[in-house]
Amino acid sequence: MTEPPVPQPALPPKRPYLLRALHQWMVDNSQTPYLVVDAACAGVSVPEEHVQEGRITLNLSYSATSNLAMGNDEISFDARFGGAARRVFIPMPAVVGIYARESGEGLVFPPDEYAALDAAGPDSPDPDPVDPPPPRRPSLKVVK
Repeated sequence: MTEPPVPQPALPPKRPYLLRALHQWMVDNSQTPYLVVDAACAGVSVPEEHVQEGRITLNLSYSATSNLAMGNDEISFDARFGGAARRVFIPMPAVVGIYARESGEGLVFPPDEYAALDAAGPDSPDPDPVDPPPPRRPSLKVVK
């Protein structure tokens, strides 16, 4: 008799890992990483005067930012916009993509990667909970 598969916990989104890897690859190859952000996403703190059509493109190079932190849940840094110092905060679901200014190489992230997590909520049960099989009585076999 085949036992039902044991449900695996949901894996975290790949976006922060790919974002950090691409950022490092661009910096290592003397390219300028540009981050495209959905400025309408909840929690985004960017200079509104630079938002165009609901999006903003930010220079994510070390020379344009200070205190750059790219975590699993958000990106934050200090930068100057029109000479004024600003703190920028971007939740990871707001990141649309990253590309190199010089070559255009980069990645656009799927918009639905975080939608499934939002729909489930952080404390909601699995959509299809599977009851574990009842414990079986141990058995021993004599091997000659």
